[in-house]
Amino acid sequence: MSRNDALRAARLRAGWRTVEQAAVRLTAHGQQLLDDRHFTVSARTWRRWEGQRPGWPSGETAVVLHDALGRWPEDLGFTAPPGWIRPERQQEEQLNRRTFVSVTAAALVPGPVAPQYVDPALIDYFEQQLEGHYRADMFLGPHDLIGTVSAQYQLIDKLVRSARGETRDGLLRVGAAYAALVGWLYQDAGNVEGAVFWRGITHEIAVRSREPHVIGYALVNQAQVRTDLGDGHAVIDLCEAVLKDSHLLGPKVRLMAMQQQAHGASLTGDRNTVDRLIDQAENLLAHVDDGLPWGNACRRTPAYLEVQRATCYGRLRLGREAQPLWEQILAVTPGTARRDRGVYLARHATAAADCGDPEQALDIARAAVEIAAETGSARTRRELKALEQAMRPWQDSSVSQDLHAVLASVREGN
Repeated sequence: MSRNDALRAARLRAGWRTVEQAAVRLTAHGQQLLDDRHFTVSARTWRRWEGQRPGWPSGETAVVLHDALGRWPEDLGFTAPPGWIRPERQQEEQLNRRTFVSVTAAALVPGPVAPQYVDPALIDYFEQQLEGHYRADMFLGPHDLIGTVSAQYQLIDKLVRSARGETRDGLLRVGAAYAALVGWLYQDAGNVEGAVFWRGITHEIAVRSREPHVIGYALVNQAQVRTDLGDGHAVIDLCEAVLKDSHLLGPKVRLMAMQQQAHGASLTGDRNTVDRLIDQAENLLAHVDDGLPWGNACRRTPAYLEVQRATCYGRLRLGREAQPLWEQILAVTPGTARRDRGVYLARHATAAADCGDPEQALDIARAAVEIAAETGSARTRRELKALEQAMRPWQDSSVSQDLHAVLASVREGN
């Protein structure tokens, strides 16, 4: 698509049939938004914008375009000048600088601390609490849990400094699980920096535990972040590092590494390896019988490995293979797993679009948007953004306009 077509398509979606009408409507919109009766966009200016060299609008005009059309100028075919940062991103960067200290604070408490007796029963206490946090995550999503789980990790870190022997070893193992959960919550909330930091803390405390299966679990957690970053080769490297010493690992950690490596293979376009790894992981599932409190999504999540297969097929744009899998998965996904259901619905909608059925994609997306708004899951919003890309072949149709309206409520959260 050339740049002039992008702006023209957005104008038509807004119902502005002519350049002259668009100029009048944007002028009125800008005067009201900015409370400035002198704000004006002429038909000549708009006509230039739809040309091959549209230039770049002023800062306040960029804001008006975004408010009127739901997109920033660089998404409308304009070429952003060096140093351009969207106003919303400027606010996010300022917020990120202020919140980074709070993201890291629970893991960076200076020591030493006053010594105290640490009862071994505390290990069971934290393990039981951990299972409750996993269940709450399914219901609530990330934002309501980050503070609670971070505070408990901080307490575990304090106790580790006083504990001795097997009690200390047990607290290190459970501490790694808590750090991994905090990292996951930041990842699900879309805070990549926070996720990377806490995955690093998970790896550190896992190494300190000297337990091969805990170290392998930590490496798989790091591979998850790399999957979200689209770095397939890094995912494969990390998972191969885990599986290199597979004789030291229980079935659960091997299964986790195999399914995550399948995601890496999907990012590199290797469908055969995806199927091979998921099939191998399937053979291990019945043997996962340890009593460890972490990494139990493979047992807790219905159709867990088929979720991984369908997700990999989606990345490979194998819509016809992915669509029936998502139908089977959603049929057994409980309504209480709201966040997961939202992610699955968004991926199912993309598969429908890849199969050439935009109307079905729109219908499925409506339910996903509702859940995304409820849970605040950045993963669901990211999947809905992928749906927008898949729907591009129908961008000038009414179904695309309807989808744009449906996604408006979650687009501002990106």
